[in-house]
Amino acid sequence: MSIELFNQLEQKVSQAVEALELLKMEAEELREENSRLKQEHDEWQRRLNGLLSKFQELDGGSQS
Repeated sequence: MSIELFNQLEQKVSQAVEALELLKMEAEELREENSRLKQEHDEWQRRLNGLLSKFQELDGGSQS
């Protein structure tokens, strides 16, 4: 194997390692964002259920 081919292989391996590291960092950021969005969704759902309960109380009170 010529030195030039070896150098090219070494460069491609280095680029692949850098790309993998960037993808790992991006995946971690996406996991964190997903977690935050799930928490936000849960909070909205809790608030919406609270509002629906109040409407049901009002509707129940007006029918009595």
